[in-house]
This record gives sequence, structure tokens and C-alpha cells, in this order.
Amino acid sequence: MPSLIITETLTQTQHFNMEQDDRGRNKNLGKNFICRLQCMFSHSTSERLCLEDTQQWSQSLERLLESKYGLATFRTFLKSEFSDENIEFWLTCEEYKKIKSSFRMSSKAKKIYEQFIKAEAPKEINIDYYTREQIKSAVKTPNLQCFDDAQKIVYGLMERDSYPRFLRSDIYRSLLESLAADAVKG
Repeated sequence: MPSLIITETLTQTQHFNMEQDDRGRNKNLGKNFICRLQCMFSHSTSERLCLEDTQQWSQSLERLLESKYGLATFRTFLKSEFSDENIEFWLTCEEYKKIKSSFRMSSKAKKIYEQFIKAEAPKEINIDYYTREQIKSAVKTPNLQCFDDAQKIVYGLMERDSYPRFLRSDIYRSLLESLAADAVKG
């Protein structure tokens, strides 16, 4: 009987130590990620990552993507899950919509089709057959809206699937915890 008590005590102590290690790792993960994000953008602006802005990312996917730090964090999260093709496609479409030259538009539309739309594309996105075929035809004489339907589908997938997982992720939670601890310190 005493050996059972000792075994239980050891198990509880090991469990407690693992929880402490996890908290320490998450704290370091958050600190390290804050440093990486701020280094990525240090050359462009003096705007710093803050707790309030980071908390607002949880209000909507749109809010997250509007923030340069939010977008960078979300992309990092998706890359860690090997599922970054949706955000890459969405961002590529946003850039595509800014094209003025019809020659450049035609060239870029073909590249987008080859990279994301075509069956067995290197970064194939998850869209239905009808939308895929519609885009295949539209790319022959492209306009600024030829990827709109696919972009809406991809945004919906991210909003329903990737975004909620991101909000529950260690990356986001540890980032919030680190920023909250910094805010308390002053």
C-alpha cells in the first residue's frame, strides 16, 4: 500500500512539473514570437504590437487580416499546420485586383490558375468543380473579378475552420499571455 501512495505522489509531482514546463514553454513561445514579429516590421514603422490590438484579432477574421501583425501571425500558424495555401491564394487575389495593365493581368491570372486552381496544382485550394471550370474559362480573357468566387469560398473556409483553430492555438494564446504579462509589468 505505501508503494502505491509513493507512486501516486510521484505521478502527481511529474504531472505538476510537466504543467510548469508547458507554461514556461508557452511563455517563451509568446516572447519569442513577439520579438520575431517586431523584427519583421521594425524597418517600416515604429508601431508596436500591443495587447489591445492582439485581443481584437478574436473579433473577426477580417479584423485579424487587417492587422499586419495579425496577418503575419495567422500565416505563421497556417504554415505550422501545413495549410497556408488558402491565405496565400487570398492574398494573391488581393494583389491581383490592383493590377492595371491587361497584359500583366493576363500573365498573373495564368500563374494563379497554375499555382492554386488547376487540379493537382502545387498549392491547390479546395473549391468545387463548377467554380474551378468557371475560372478555367475566365482565365482565357481575364478580368479583375475572375477569381472572386473562389476567393469567397476560400475566405469562408478560413473563417469557419482555420480561424477558430488559430484562436485556440498555442501561438495566439501564448502571444496574448506574454503581452498581458508585459502590460502588467508596465
